[in-house]
Amino acid sequence: MTKEIDKSFYEQKLDAALESLHLEGRYRTFIEIERARGSFPNARWIAKDNTERSVTVWCGNDYLGMGESDVVLKAMQDALSSAGAGSGGTRNISGTTVHHKKLEHELASLHDKEACLLFTSAYVANDSALSTLSKLFPNLIIYSDELNHASMIEGIRRNGGERRIFRHNDVEHLRILLKADDPKAPKLIAFESIYSMDGDFAPIKEICDLAEEFSALTYIDEVHAVGMYGKTGGGLAEQENLLSRIDIINGTLAKAFGVMGGYIASSEKLCDALRSYAPGFIFTTSLPPAIAAGAAASVEHLKANHLLREQHQLQSKVLKARLKAVGLPIIDHGSHIIPVVVGDPIHTKKLSDMLLSDFDIYVQPINYPTVPRGTERLRFTPSPMHGPKQIDHLVASMDYLWSHCALNRAELSA
Repeated sequence: MTKEIDKSFYEQKLDAALESLHLEGRYRTFIEIERARGSFPNARWIAKDNTERSVTVWCGNDYLGMGESDVVLKAMQDALSSAGAGSGGTRNISGTTVHHKKLEHELASLHDKEACLLFTSAYVANDSALSTLSKLFPNLIIYSDELNHASMIEGIRRNGGERRIFRHNDVEHLRILLKADDPKAPKLIAFESIYSMDGDFAPIKEICDLAEEFSALTYIDEVHAVGMYGKTGGGLAEQENLLSRIDIINGTLAKAFGVMGGYIASSEKLCDALRSYAPGFIFTTSLPPAIAAGAAASVEHLKANHLLREQHQLQSKVLKARLKAVGLPIIDHGSHIIPVVVGDPIHTKKLSDMLLSDFDIYVQPINYPTVPRGTERLRFTPSPMHGPKQIDHLVASMDYLWSHCALNRAELSA
């Protein structure tokens, strides 16, 4: 007779899993902060000694500070007063409001597409869309950049169909993979416009050329570009005048637009098919009306506010130049994302902790599996609201820690 597993077995396995993260320096600590309207990028933080301190957030994804924009907040307050808190159901069952339809219209217009489909996050949008496409296109082969986001990887994995992984931004390798497959098989190339960990750009035109040559669909994740690139904030594809050559666009409302949610923009027919076949859309309660209203106001506002995008790019250039000037090993591909490579999870966490405790600077460590082992980093995301004094303080603090501590591994490991 087989002996039942003792309950302690589960506790031991959990202890072992968590302990391994601690030993590797990969255990993730949540820093609790309280954003205060009107003081972005500053926030309140309760230190270990229970004192309240003001910290500068340097790792946020509210890239343009739209999370506290009067335009966005008024739209949300109006919708909250008129429509209440929740949507009341899924999109199919009472959860489609005028606010959802307005937002989808704004986003379709932003990307010059026929239609748009809202999801509760860009992660869910990627996962749902990519995992559903095989139902719509039997025998579909998906060609995925090796550095695609986890949401894309998961969606492609759950798709259950054939998949090929091409080396990062390597169009020649992609060509080889495309050429090796059956020319009659349906194909889709999935990639990002800006890769969030290194901040590098995809060769969008070259990928579109290959897609045209091999009759493949194009699927681009513009999460780290929407709102910030292009004449109206339509992303890198708009900036490079390539919107007409992209079949499916994934975007987020939680970064430059300052709210939350994700979406797919494409043809009317493809969006109709996704809303009818994608479980991640069908069985999920829709976004609250206030969220949809705030996001729509943000999209509409940023379409006409190119100055904010220019200020954002300028701040990024200034910070990169300043960090380079003091000899810090930053990765610079020309985007707004500024990684400083440390190369060790324990040292990265220590630097993050010291920046917070000693200098009131908040930046989270980025470790494996988000980035490859040996490339652990601090990733800075400046905004138009980070002023000269805040930049001065960050650069001086990083210079001090790097000079006095980063090369002293014993001190960092203490």
